[in-house]
Amino acid sequence: MDTKTILNETTDRMQRALDHLTEELLNIRAGKASVNVLNGVFVEYYGSQTPVSGVASVTVPDAKTILIQPWDKNMIRHIEKAIIDSNIGLTPSNNGEHIRLSIPPLTEDRRKEIVKKVKGEGETARISLRNARRDAVEAFKKAQKEGMSEDEQKDGEAQAQKLLEKFTKLIDVELDKKEKEIMTV
Repeated sequence: MDTKTILNETTDRMQRALDHLTEELLNIRAGKASVNVLNGVFVEYYGSQTPVSGVASVTVPDAKTILIQPWDKNMIRHIEKAIIDSNIGLTPSNNGEHIRLSIPPLTEDRRKEIVKKVKGEGETARISLRNARRDAVEAFKKAQKEGMSEDEQKDGEAQAQKLLEKFTKLIDVELDKKEKEIMTV
């Protein structure tokens, strides 16, 4: 393997870790209504598990409300049950036409709890980055045994370290942004 291949693979892995973190942070509620809260909620529809957005129109009419309007009125009970079973912390209410989810204001303790969860997600992403760098270093050592020059190996390891630092900063930016969003009352 050459330096470029190893570094490209490392960059891809680090980018995937960052993308995964971004996706996870979207699913964390920050006191504002967001359709992303329902990303992990699936409902039984014609024998298969379907996301709520696949069986209903999901909108955010205001900052504290999510409105779910099923395309098939018979799905209201199933969607309500799926929301309750998913443990997203929201209680659905329906009027026979649509389901309304009211986002309760976050208490200071709940905000701190959510920030802890965000930091945990961040640490998981950092671990993924370090693992990618470690694997790159091992690949460079293996490549050196197979004929790569020692200078090229050391240079590749240094570049892998720079990638780690770059992606760690990107993760820190994402975490800071989410933390500010959560702590803003």
